[in-house]
Amino acid sequence: MEHIFLKGNNDRVLITLHGTGGDAQDIAGLGRAIDEDAAILSVNGQVMEGGMRRFFKRHGEGEYDVEDLNLRGKELLDFLVESSKEYDFKLEDAVLVGFSNGSNIAINMMLRENSPVKNALLFAPLYNVDVDENVTLENANVFLSMGEMDPIVPKAASEHVISLFESRGANVEKYWVGSHEITAGAVSASQAFLSNL
Repeated sequence: MEHIFLKGNNDRVLITLHGTGGDAQDIAGLGRAIDEDAAILSVNGQVMEGGMRRFFKRHGEGEYDVEDLNLRGKELLDFLVESSKEYDFKLEDAVLVGFSNGSNIAINMMLRENSPVKNALLFAPLYNVDVDENVTLENANVFLSMGEMDPIVPKAASEHVISLFESRGANVEKYWVGSHEITAGAVSASQAFLSNL
């Protein structure tokens, strides 16, 4: 799977996942902004849509190809398991950092039964997919940055994402911004959240 790995100066590993049209290189910059000393594993999505990279297929805005989502989520999680061995880190201690489509594939990985992924900083997530009710997230820590007036993610959809995590016992911190964006305030709030893990 196409990716880049940037060595760090501390024990933290951030796994950065880009939004539609982004790539591993640009989302790695978000990782560096959050923790300049962390190691960064940044992955390219495997799907192309109109010349733009994504992590899974969709039928339209907010209409996911659920079969492809689940397939790609499993492939990415398997890749992260192998990468944790190659780059010598514990996946359960690593932190997923996703924006938009990257946040959505991160949620898919976290909500898998017995998922080793426990920590995430998710910006502009949207997840309107049925989830196994038996999945619990008592040991998960999730920072959610969401838009009050996001033209892509209605506020009710953001509230649904909050509920997905809180109802399963995750430690959740919510930060509201204006739109479908990553703001300096959200980055600062995510840094504070990360420092308490």
